[in-house]
Amino acid sequence: MCSIFGYCGDVEDRAAFEKGFYETKSRGPDDSRVIRTGSGLMGFHRLSIMGLTDAGMQPFELQGCCCVCNGELYGFEKERKKLQGKGYSFKSGSDCEIILPMYFEYGTGMFGMLDAEFACVIYDGRTGEYIAARDPIGIRPLYYGYDSNGTVMFASEAKNLVGLSAKIMPFPPGHYYRNGEFIPYTDISRPESVCRDSIETACGKIREKLIAGVEKRLVADAKVGFLLSGGLDSSLVCAIASRKSESPVRTFAIGMSEDAIDLKYARQAAEYIGADHTEVYMTPGDVISSLDEVIHLLGTYDITTVRASMGMYLVCRAIHEQTDIRVLLTGEISDELFGYKYTDFAPDAEEFQKEAEKRIRELHMYDVLRADRCISVNSLEARVPFGDLDFVKYVMSLDPEMKMNRYGKGKYLLRHAFEGLGYLPDEILWREKAAFSDAVGHSMVDYLKEYAETVYTDSEFEQRRSLYSHAQPFTKESLLYRDIFEKYYPGQSEMIADFWMPNRSWKGCDVSDPSARVLSNYGNSGK
Repeated sequence: MCSIFGYCGDVEDRAAFEKGFYETKSRGPDDSRVIRTGSGLMGFHRLSIMGLTDAGMQPFELQGCCCVCNGELYGFEKERKKLQGKGYSFKSGSDCEIILPMYFEYGTGMFGMLDAEFACVIYDGRTGEYIAARDPIGIRPLYYGYDSNGTVMFASEAKNLVGLSAKIMPFPPGHYYRNGEFIPYTDISRPESVCRDSIETACGKIREKLIAGVEKRLVADAKVGFLLSGGLDSSLVCAIASRKSESPVRTFAIGMSEDAIDLKYARQAAEYIGADHTEVYMTPGDVISSLDEVIHLLGTYDITTVRASMGMYLVCRAIHEQTDIRVLLTGEISDELFGYKYTDFAPDAEEFQKEAEKRIRELHMYDVLRADRCISVNSLEARVPFGDLDFVKYVMSLDPEMKMNRYGKGKYLLRHAFEGLGYLPDEILWREKAAFSDAVGHSMVDYLKEYAETVYTDSEFEQRRSLYSHAQPFTKESLLYRDIFEKYYPGQSEMIADFWMPNRSWKGCDVSDPSARVLSNYGNSGK
């Protein structure tokens, strides 16, 4: 994981730029560099993952042009060979060194060609213009804002731009910026056509494409580890990786010291695949004492995101402090594709598909944001196999009738794709979904709610929540998160569209808490 910053014109306050730039030094602790690009500045903090020598340090410069990129460009070796055939030479083993040659050859058409999770800024010294772009899902973060003179700035995190821009917003995924416009180059949430493959054909392709997505994410010059919750998604990623690795994969799980649901399942999965497994325990004190720091690093007040980040942040901190791992594979994005507990209440296939498309479009503000920040603040890189572009495109194109829970078990297609093949024990493969924020221990969410009750009286809650018109807090817990958020990101609540909640328009989903625990179909998920 790295950090990028592009100040695309005359810099109003160099000291303020430097301060903002160094807010994300932990994303790239290995080296830092700022260069002048025309009248602007381009900065880069490096976490060395591919091409570990100094030659891989950015910004890259070529023929008077410059670029910074936080990303992983999968299969870049093939494109590099093509570019070498066209006369380009390369100084490093860094995947991102192909960005400028590709830009010279294909212009902005290059962004749709990348099999990548990326955010980049290019300065074209031939024309004096700046171009920025972000991957189709928004797995790599990018924000933008304008200084008081109207000069646009792009940076990896919102905290880079606090104090420099009156309004900070996330860069829209699947877009590039040029000449003052955000131009879509792909919409991965909306399939071009409906795929009518049979269930068996679909499950075969799901298996094939997920295996490919995991395999390409194992390629790194730095050491790789795995977050293992014991749920279906992360367990599948670890099981696939274990079959592709010559030595035992290193897995990590976290839970409350008293009532963690997931630890026993993570242990079972790890033993089954022969992993080198580590358990991390957290206490109520750890949760409460980390709350302020977690909201600051996240840049959100969303209830689900904050809750789920507590365990993820603490396990990543332990990995950073106790190991030399630099890359972590995670299980995010499966729920958005195959369904949550609440999508069992979708009234029909059309509504199910609309909800999936909405979730994919908004992912960059929620689960993907959580994974990026919790991992990157600990100087690690997140890789998300379920976010593989080929995999996402295929699953999103499948007939939604097939993806709905008609089988008495959520995510049936994903489970059936690996059924009977020995990747996981049946107890894990067919285990009911439990939300990560609950599965680290039901008591964790309870402690957060109880703590919020001590912060505000009922009258204080009503008075303070009324101060916020956008995404108005509706519980003391949500108000606590919003108040902490405003301390670090004053007036920037619109960076997040709203609270990540079940679709309240559906019968059975009109709930006041985002946890699946409050739904009538939660069943055995908490056991």
